[in-house]
Amino acid sequence: MNVGYHFTLQDGRKIDFKVADQPVDVREPLPAWTRLEHCQCSNCPLKSKDSPHCPAAVAMLPVVDAFQAEDAYQPVEVRVDDDHRSYLKQTTLEEALRSLLGLKMATSGCPVLSELKSMAVHHLPFASSDEFIMRSVSHYLLQQYFAKRHEQEPDWDLQGLVARNQRLQLVNQALWQRIHAVCQGDSNLKALLNFFSMASSVSVSLESQLRKLEARITQS
Repeated sequence: MNVGYHFTLQDGRKIDFKVADQPVDVREPLPAWTRLEHCQCSNCPLKSKDSPHCPAAVAMLPVVDAFQAEDAYQPVEVRVDDDHRSYLKQTTLEEALRSLLGLKMATSGCPVLSELKSMAVHHLPFASSDEFIMRSVSHYLLQQYFAKRHEQEPDWDLQGLVARNQRLQLVNQALWQRIHAVCQGDSNLKALLNFFSMASSVSVSLESQLRKLEARITQS
């Protein structure tokens, strides 16, 4: 997996990022907010002696640094290239960063966020809330089908999906706390809040989201 995000800001600045399916080494020294014990997630299984820095924070660092002083709602043009196609959208910086940061986190090597890595392989830039629900549920049910094929007990009631997104919410909250103090602008912060809101829609209101999907699918 190789994904490129290419930002063109209103003032003409161009900022590019590459995301691969393996974490990229970042040169030291790293800022204090990336250290594992700084606002460490309550459900983090890592130990500082083995992993001095939070993998998700390290992966996010170049993006956070690039946009730490930027306004969330400024218009940007973003082109996203992957191995198969390109996407182009005029949007707000917040939406573009939500998409990029979500991909960065899923491929960061964080043990909790790595549950999203298989979805990231089929990354959909700028996914709406409805698309996120559809992709999350469809992907999870496919995992259960493969579990059944391998004589494991499938979870057709989606209880594991709800639990997964509850774990993701804890990580999102901690990551927001990590970067809060180092961001002068609100672009990174609002992007993470947006991502947090999408994850919470699965863990808090999945049934109502499924009813909306059911109405659309059965009517088609």
